[in-house]
Amino acid sequence: MRLGVLDVGSNTVHLLVVDAHRGGQPSPAASVKTDLQLAALLSPDGTLAPSGERRLTAAVAEARREAEERGVEDLVAFATSAIRDAPNGPAVVERVRAATGVDLNVLEGADEAALTFIAVRRWYGWSAGRLLVADIGGGSLEVAEGDHEEPDLAVSFPLGAGRLHREFLSGHDPARPDDVDALRSHVRSSLAPLAERGTPPPDLAAATSKTFRSLARIAGAAPYARGARARRRLALDDVRGIVAHLLPTTAAERATLPGVSPARAPQLLAGAVVAEQVMETLGVASFAICPWALREGVILRRLDWLAGV
Repeated sequence: MRLGVLDVGSNTVHLLVVDAHRGGQPSPAASVKTDLQLAALLSPDGTLAPSGERRLTAAVAEARREAEERGVEDLVAFATSAIRDAPNGPAVVERVRAATGVDLNVLEGADEAALTFIAVRRWYGWSAGRLLVADIGGGSLEVAEGDHEEPDLAVSFPLGAGRLHREFLSGHDPARPDDVDALRSHVRSSLAPLAERGTPPPDLAAATSKTFRSLARIAGAAPYARGARARRRLALDDVRGIVAHLLPTTAAERATLPGVSPARAPQLLAGAVVAEQVMETLGVASFAICPWALREGVILRRLDWLAGV
């Protein structure tokens, strides 16, 4: 059947259309993105401003039209940290549903981590052994770990690249070294509980989503045009070098780097600092870059549900 997944994230509204069946690999049929930058449309108190709600409603309505035009039989829509953390998030979700007919399921952070873990587990299979997964989004960082399909550990931190850029680095371009030091200290202290988790070391450490993919591309990994099965890795030493390289650069200069879009260039330094601290805290010398992430996890869980599993 043809499934659609609508991901309302902190940076983009992304419709992914796949042809899929239980037991088979989802085959991408279409990918449509709207660069909404939802987190930047929040008021100082964290609520989504009326202008942001109007843009969100228009983007969701357009995504539904796209899904219908592309023959989607089942559309699953979800929202992550920008809506999850907004005090008026529930009211916004209800008004978006009334205006568009699309019911946005607001994922809790732990659920987001677990669904991403499922996608990575199925990509690499049981031969991967104990699996550690990290995902840096625009608003949050998810970490999950375990030996099975359901992770033993699934946690979320408000350490997304866009969020931290706005909180620590947005006042100056290039960023001031003191502000970067403050950011690094904040991320390190926030992640301290992970260093004490007392779990066995993973057999495979994997990272997903745009921030890690961009960093890997800068470090010399194959471009996305080479396909999902091209092996890509990101080493901690490379991340440290990238952080040092990005420190004196402006957002415009970062946008010229391979794999970096102008929309995400401002938050790249914050994302690189988070990646550095995640790897140091978790004791990871190198991440495998997995092409599947949260959206694929939602698709796989939906197929399980449809099959009654």
